[in-house]
Amino acid sequence: MANESKIILGIDPGTVVMGYGLISVTGNRLDLVTMGVIHLRKLQDHYRKLGLIYQRIESIIKEFKPDAVSYEAPFYGNNVQSMLKLGRAQGVAMAPAILHNIPVFEYAPRKIKQSITGNGNASKEQVAHMVYSLLKIEEKAQYFDATDGIAAAICHHFQSQKPMGGKEAKDWKEFIRKNPGRIS
Repeated sequence: MANESKIILGIDPGTVVMGYGLISVTGNRLDLVTMGVIHLRKLQDHYRKLGLIYQRIESIIKEFKPDAVSYEAPFYGNNVQSMLKLGRAQGVAMAPAILHNIPVFEYAPRKIKQSITGNGNASKEQVAHMVYSLLKIEEKAQYFDATDGIAAAICHHFQSQKPMGGKEAKDWKEFIRKNPGRIS
C-alpha cells in the first residue's frame, strides 16, 4: 500500500491563460503526467470563457481521474472587476472536481512558492526552475501558467504529508497520545 500511486491535478486559474499540470505520486517519487494551458484570450465573451474552462477541466478529470485537485488562490488586487472574473473562473474550474467528489484544496500563491522554492517571494522563473528540477523535466513549458499549475499540485503533495511520519493530530497533546514512543 505504501507504493500506491495517486494523481494530483494542479490549476493556476486565469481568465486569459489558465495553467494546469498533473503529477503522479508513488511513495516519495514525483512524476509529471502532463501539463498545459487553456487559451482564453481570443474569446471576448466572459461566459464563453467560463464554459470553455468547465469543459476542459471536466475532460482532464475524466481522462486522468485525479485523486485530488489543488488550486492557486486568487491574488487580491485593487481591480474589483478583475477579481470577480478571476473568482468566477476559479469557481467554474472547481465545479467538475466537486461534481466528481474529488477533494479540492486551495493554497495562497506565497504558500506555493514557499513550498516549492523555500522562498515565498520567488519569481515565476524560480518556481519553474524548481518544478523542472523536482520532476526531472527536460522540455520547458511555453507558459509559466503551466508550471504554476504543477507547482500547485506539488505544493499539495508536500502539504498533505503527515508531520514526522506520525498519525494526524489537531494539537501536540493529541499527537503525543496518538504517537507513543515518538516523543521522549
